[in-house]
Amino acid sequence: MIAPVFALLIALAGPADTTRTLPDSLPSQDTPLVQPIQPAEDSVFSERIPSRLALPTSLQLEPDTTAPRRRRKSIQVSDWYERRLRIHRYLAYTTIPLYAFQAIAGNQLYQQSAEAPEWAKTGHRVGATALAAVFTVNTVTGLWNLWDSRSAPQGRTRRTIHTILMLASDAGFTYAGVKLSNEAENSLVKRRQHRNLAYASMGVAIAGSGMMLIWRD
Repeated sequence: MIAPVFALLIALAGPADTTRTLPDSLPSQDTPLVQPIQPAEDSVFSERIPSRLALPTSLQLEPDTTAPRRRRKSIQVSDWYERRLRIHRYLAYTTIPLYAFQAIAGNQLYQQSAEAPEWAKTGHRVGATALAAVFTVNTVTGLWNLWDSRSAPQGRTRRTIHTILMLASDAGFTYAGVKLSNEAENSLVKRRQHRNLAYASMGVAIAGSGMMLIWRD
């Protein structure tokens, strides 16, 4: 009786068994309590997210290596500039048939003088008057527009050369009509001078008008 009781006391007084079997639902000591979630292979998060976002190539801004373009300076002209230009241009076209008629009538006067047909005498005077009127109007409108566009650098050289040529033609026609026309009636030398100067003035005027059609800025 005493032996079993003594054995029971020894068993109760001994060290407790510290070895325990952990259930399957709990993590082991070597395994951290919080495990990172591993995404599935076919998940949308399977690709690594870049540390920084990069813009597409088409949207990336490249450094501007080109020099900045200068903006064209706007030039203000009067409302009548285009109207004067239109009048100037249309009247310039009328000089072509006037030149042709004056050449034909003037040739008759050069060869026959006072014996030239009446249509040549009258027609040459009318043609000269018409040319004088056209050149007067075109000189006024041309110089007016030249002054109105003095601040515009584009086409300045072309306009200046055209003006010089047309003024030279004006001077030639004026001298041939006012000075030499009266003297040409009684002198073959003056008639020759009148004809040559008139042809030279026509050539200069045609060159000045033609350059405005060919020379474009």
